[in-house]
Amino acid sequence: MLPFMGQAQVLESIQQAFNLHHQTAQKEKLYVHTDKEFYLTGELLWFKVYEQRDTLAASGLFSRVVYVDVIDQQNNAVLQAKVAMKAGSGNGSLYVPVTAANGRYKLRAYTNWMKNFGPEVFFEKQITIVNPLNATENAKVVKGKNYLQFFPEGGDLVAGISSRVAFKSTDPHGKGININGVIVNDRNEQVATFETKKFGMGSFYFTPVAGSSYKALVNSQGSDLLVRDLPAVKNKGYVLGLRSTTSRIDLQVNTNLADQEEVYLFIHNGKEVTKADRLQLNAGTATLAIDKKKLRDGISYITLFNGKGQPVAERLYFKRPERKLKIEAASDLTQYQTRQQVKVKFNALNEAGLAQAVDLSVSIHQLDDLQQAEQVDIVSYLWLGSAINGHLESPAYYFQNEYTETEEAMDHLLLTQGWRQFKWDQAFSGQKPLFKFLPEYHGHFLTGKLTNAEGGPVKDKVAYLGVIGERVQFYGANSDSTGRIFFNTKDLYGPNEIVLQTNNQVDSNLTVVLQSPFAEQFNATPLSEFKVNPAQLDLLQSHSLSMQLRNTFTADQLRRYYNPGIDSTAFYGKPSKVYKLDDYTRFTTIEEVLREFVPEVSVFRVRKSYQLKVVSEKRFLDANPLVLLDGVPYFNMDQVMQLDPLKIKSMDLVTHKYYWGPTVSQGIIKLNTYKNDLAGMEIDPKAIVIDYEGMQLQREFYSPAYETADQKSSRIPDFRNLLYWSPNLTTDSQGNGNIAFYTSDQTGHYIGVIEGVAENGIPGRKVFTFEVKK
Repeated sequence: MLPFMGQAQVLESIQQAFNLHHQTAQKEKLYVHTDKEFYLTGELLWFKVYEQRDTLAASGLFSRVVYVDVIDQQNNAVLQAKVAMKAGSGNGSLYVPVTAANGRYKLRAYTNWMKNFGPEVFFEKQITIVNPLNATENAKVVKGKNYLQFFPEGGDLVAGISSRVAFKSTDPHGKGININGVIVNDRNEQVATFETKKFGMGSFYFTPVAGSSYKALVNSQGSDLLVRDLPAVKNKGYVLGLRSTTSRIDLQVNTNLADQEEVYLFIHNGKEVTKADRLQLNAGTATLAIDKKKLRDGISYITLFNGKGQPVAERLYFKRPERKLKIEAASDLTQYQTRQQVKVKFNALNEAGLAQAVDLSVSIHQLDDLQQAEQVDIVSYLWLGSAINGHLESPAYYFQNEYTETEEAMDHLLLTQGWRQFKWDQAFSGQKPLFKFLPEYHGHFLTGKLTNAEGGPVKDKVAYLGVIGERVQFYGANSDSTGRIFFNTKDLYGPNEIVLQTNNQVDSNLTVVLQSPFAEQFNATPLSEFKVNPAQLDLLQSHSLSMQLRNTFTADQLRRYYNPGIDSTAFYGKPSKVYKLDDYTRFTTIEEVLREFVPEVSVFRVRKSYQLKVVSEKRFLDANPLVLLDGVPYFNMDQVMQLDPLKIKSMDLVTHKYYWGPTVSQGIIKLNTYKNDLAGMEIDPKAIVIDYEGMQLQREFYSPAYETADQKSSRIPDFRNLLYWSPNLTTDSQGNGNIAFYTSDQTGHYIGVIEGVAENGIPGRKVFTFEVKK
């Protein structure tokens, strides 16, 4: 709520609060293109992640890590991956485990930053997994009831003001159902009738009376008569109505508050303010007509404020996008033989026909009774679905035509499922929001907690993370007041063995606990019902055979990964000196090695304990150096002296004081074993050793070639139903591109789906089909 102020200040203060909130709470939006939506256990799920780039985001900061998981109906994670993002996109693959049960699953994608705003902002789509070993077992039926909700336009039913009320009716799986019924007051007098139009949605008008309550008596297919309460009627308040014509939208404000002389309308789309206007009330009514050309494409949020600057009503409007990414694509033929080459040409242009810099991906797979066309696409999701609360049934419907029926369905959708991404109470508080999860602009965060022997949090202590291996990956983190620690890693890819510990010489009673980076927040959106049709068993058997043949004959090709191009330079850069121990006389103790041919390090005995001092510019540094063995720190110099030098290949020395995050090292000694695996040398027993998967290594997609007669006549079976997948399509300066691949031995109808995002953030999509015959 705004503090008391003059009329001229209200709009200015609303806009200032809006701008300040967006500066401190920038939002991210993701979309995931998958190769298909139906999978057998044992198959690979290929995906491409897009982060929509907002042309108004001058900072250019995007999360460098996206988390992808697949969860079942009980919100248990079946698959998880961390995906590196570069220039707003990333890609990967997931192996569907053979232990997965039959059923529908949710595939989600989110950044660490998005976790601050709840699971409603996560990307989410439904996929199907079938286990061939249990193909005849249907997924467990989720028990539930049909839902019916009522949504007054603007937010409230207000006594004496004619109101439009939208409603939505769904089954337990979120699918719209047809209903009809009547609205009665508390005296059982009928005041309105209603019936569904599309996807279980509809609307009706009536004028509520002060002191009355209202119920809906509902007839639905296959159910007994249902009774549902309507929202309570407010004695005093505001109603905000919106009507759309060909060229404009008309907004009407009505109130029964006699002392109100003016109201304010504030319209925004994303970060951009479209209109902020003051309206004079005349007999409790005010109207405003807005030219549609002045509205931005997509969802506009319209908020009504009273004369004191308090938000009292809200309405959403969707403007069909005028800015477009037009993708055209077609195969060179409409029909092919098995093992024949397919050539596809495509281009990407904007609405003016000019070439666009685009980021594209393509999937070409078979269509049959199991694998249908995708239910979620990049255009409908980024323009509409990402701003809708809950399950969006048949999203492509709203973009396939511009008929009156479609516009009506869109209006009902926004009235029933439009949700507040912007919270005015937070904006008006004047306080900077507190965010638990930090944006990962530079690399993956490993988050943990530092505790004492009693399990309590410990503040202002340093914990250390070392990754065992040839590449030096060593990090330090200082605990905050709650004991939390953050290791900001760089290019941590693939499977790793990491060691977490504190300095056992000064903090011997502390423990480091690592926390999962994956979200533990879940949407209540229901999954659709899944049943195996007996008529599909033969088709399932064919798919299963295809999967087994691929995994048998192309297993090696499916285990090939791209080099992520990691900078292997150690965090300390070029060492001061490098010793290759095989170039010198081999000694049996580390002490002899250091004393005999490493003049930069001196060995001391103080009260029967070893100490090492690095010589820097003819003087000793103050304390023991940081000693790393294959990336793992050793703080006890007596333990260092017990290392077997015959297992050590080389030694890097840094002969000056080095600052690295919260750590200050009095020189560095980096010891490298021959296999970079610690060579069986003992780790501090209080250290925590964990197998940890970093950002996913990108798997190479394998598609066989049949260029020669011998290749075409090969007896190795090829029953691929996914012919081609590429997450990195490119176009030339004219916006043109092409791909080529070969059909398999699998006949049938195939669909190609190309999706992508232009440099200005506009999404595009193209679908083409062809047939394969013997």
